[in-house]
Amino acid sequence: MDARVEKVPAGWRSERGEASLADVHRSVAVRGSGPGWRRAAAFVGPGYLVAVGYMDPGNWATSIAGGSKFGYTLLVVALVSNIMAIVLQSLCARLAIASGRDLAQACRDAFPKPVAYLLWLLAETAIIATDIAEVIGTAIGLNLIFGIPLELGVVITALDVFLILYLQRLGFRWVEALIITLLGVIAVCFAIQIALADPNWGQVIRGFAPTTEIVTNPEMLYLALGILGATVMPHNLYLHSGIVQTRAYGGTLPEKRQALKFATIDSTVALMFALLINASILILAAATFHKTGQTEVAELGDAHKLLGPLLGVAIAPTLFGIALLCCGINSTVTATLAGQIVMEGFLKIKLAPWLRRLITRGIAIIPAAAVTIWYGDAGTARLLILTQVVLSLQLSFAVFPLVMFTADKAKMGELVAPRWLVAFAYLIAVVIAALNVKLLVDFVSGAG
Repeated sequence: MDARVEKVPAGWRSERGEASLADVHRSVAVRGSGPGWRRAAAFVGPGYLVAVGYMDPGNWATSIAGGSKFGYTLLVVALVSNIMAIVLQSLCARLAIASGRDLAQACRDAFPKPVAYLLWLLAETAIIATDIAEVIGTAIGLNLIFGIPLELGVVITALDVFLILYLQRLGFRWVEALIITLLGVIAVCFAIQIALADPNWGQVIRGFAPTTEIVTNPEMLYLALGILGATVMPHNLYLHSGIVQTRAYGGTLPEKRQALKFATIDSTVALMFALLINASILILAAATFHKTGQTEVAELGDAHKLLGPLLGVAIAPTLFGIALLCCGINSTVTATLAGQIVMEGFLKIKLAPWLRRLITRGIAIIPAAAVTIWYGDAGTARLLILTQVVLSLQLSFAVFPLVMFTADKAKMGELVAPRWLVAFAYLIAVVIAALNVKLLVDFVSGAG
């Protein structure tokens, strides 16, 4: 069925424009009959692109700092963050399937133009901040493995835009296959490193249980807020609501209900995988650095240098570097797609696919390259801190509209979110907002 003639709820200020990611919209076939697992398999993929944002290079530094400083104690924070992510990403799939809009299009169609343009500016700023962090992470990975200078590494990361274009010409499934393959490499690298580190599994299990020390210890609270506040990334909410529409799931209510079920399963399983990776980073840091008294490790480069001597195996730092590089490549690919969704959704800009991606990539790569070339390592460290603050500022401006839209029956029709889910989502939104305000206050007072 043509998405443009599909019946969608009418509770929006304006008509829906061009489909999200039009060149791949409804391009992945979904079987109308046959075994349920075959239909479910058609929806596997978008969740893993989303999961990439929950294990990006920015998260690595926080997890390494938490593990080296406090051992396994902050594993429960990673678990709580993941539960929040699962709820919010399920709402993204619900919004897309019920309304036929991604989050950017929904904001444009629901709010007055000045509000929509403000949200676009905030979203674009968040995309740039996200992409800068991913670009620097990839460059650090290239530097750790191949010794490539950071300045050249940043420029090399720009080439992924051509990789996306090539893969999407073959089909969106190829983009997903690349992401899932690299995620598999990351998982294998960490599995080997954790086997070498031989963590205390009893303490690992206890680390997933809540403790009052997280609240009473100011240092621990600050790191916990860092893990929690930086985990849910604004660009993931735009990304998921766009790429879930690559599936040709049909326009009837039963078809949409089935699509929502399978899309939610996909993102939930993928985010549990992301939790596994994030927990692995923290467990590795606890089992190597904390165990040996190295409690101040936070930089990715420092962690890379220390792993070999501490584990007594020369391959350990290489595995760490490979995992970081794969993570960086994945993150830049998904951030580029998110940038395209944001630009098209808010502004209705119609450009050739290659030009759209080149523009969204250039918006992020140019400031990252300029700062890296001008300031070197010290500049990238400052830039990474700034990106986290920018993301903290923007997050609530994506979360609250998402929850508002999915709770509105006029906009969602029969697929409106149930009340218990809306209440839980609003609680998450308020908690995230409060935590990010706390992070900003701490950043400002610390800077002062």
